[in-house]
Amino acid sequence: MSAETLTAESDFFAPRAAIDELLYEFLTEKAQTATVPRQSALALLLRDFITGGKRVRPLLCVAGWHAARGEGDPARIIRLAASIELAHACALIHDDIMDAADSRRGRPTVHRMLADHHPTPSMAERFGISGAILVGDLALVWSDELLHTTPMPDANRTAVLRCVDMARAELIAGQHLDLLTTSDLDVSIETTLTVVRYKTAKYTIERPLQVGAALAGAGQQVLDACTAYGVPLGEAFQLRDDVLGVFGDPAVTGKSRLDDLREGKCTSLIVHALRSAAPHQAGRLRALIGDPRLGEPEAAEVRTLLTNTGARAAVEQMIEERYRQALGALAAPFPQSAARTLETVAEAAVHRTA
Repeated sequence: MSAETLTAESDFFAPRAAIDELLYEFLTEKAQTATVPRQSALALLLRDFITGGKRVRPLLCVAGWHAARGEGDPARIIRLAASIELAHACALIHDDIMDAADSRRGRPTVHRMLADHHPTPSMAERFGISGAILVGDLALVWSDELLHTTPMPDANRTAVLRCVDMARAELIAGQHLDLLTTSDLDVSIETTLTVVRYKTAKYTIERPLQVGAALAGAGQQVLDACTAYGVPLGEAFQLRDDVLGVFGDPAVTGKSRLDDLREGKCTSLIVHALRSAAPHQAGRLRALIGDPRLGEPEAAEVRTLLTNTGARAAVEQMIEERYRQALGALAAPFPQSAARTLETVAEAAVHRTA
């Protein structure tokens, strides 16, 4: 890795400590000043849950601020970035409920942890899910508190709030499409990419960049450049997630590689395999994908089929094409330092193992 790449990577991750510190202090204060019975426990649970996250979205928010030549007190962008992370915590907690996931980042999910600590087995499952919904809602409320108490000019605030509102609405729309297509093994590639675009690409890359840029007072040219870079990179990011969800090492990813297969998620990987498979291969895939009792031997068979049908190679090509498209959007109007940082971000997003 070149010295220039190391510098760009360092620049991107530099704000993480400040974001982490603000979140820790904010949630600790919420726990210490809670006037509602038992709310302090929820604040501490949320604080523990967000510990160890990658902070991709808040860091991209800061990168967007730099890309738009943000000036003034950096505490403003750190506070806004922390708000994005709390909103993301809400999304993760609720997503784990919808996916019936047992682990996140190598630890029990919030609903699983709450269920495991409930004294009445017959009520534990429902208690865990209900409690996790509330923890997610609380994360969103406190995200709004950080958002609305970030100092900024009124004109910039209008642009920031527009980007935040679009990010949240698009995420919900994408999650809904994901629910509609789960277990439907006959959806098209175009449908799976629509899910990816709204569930992940816009929410993960495009909108966080635009939120930071809007705080800096960016014009439409910069916001459009965030889109041209963010959407293809966000699609590549999710496609990589789809591959890791089946082929990744759980010790590295912190998630089971059986969950997506058991749930019957019809990703681009699965669609490509079914399109290219011989009849007997397609029959095995349809028999195995979506089986809630699927174990590692069956998952290994699915992985072999995904490789032999060329599906894995096809998705890797899709990732590379989008990666190149994102890099092509960095020529203008970003300053060179910001473009170098975003180039490093793109590399890390698509060529990762977790």
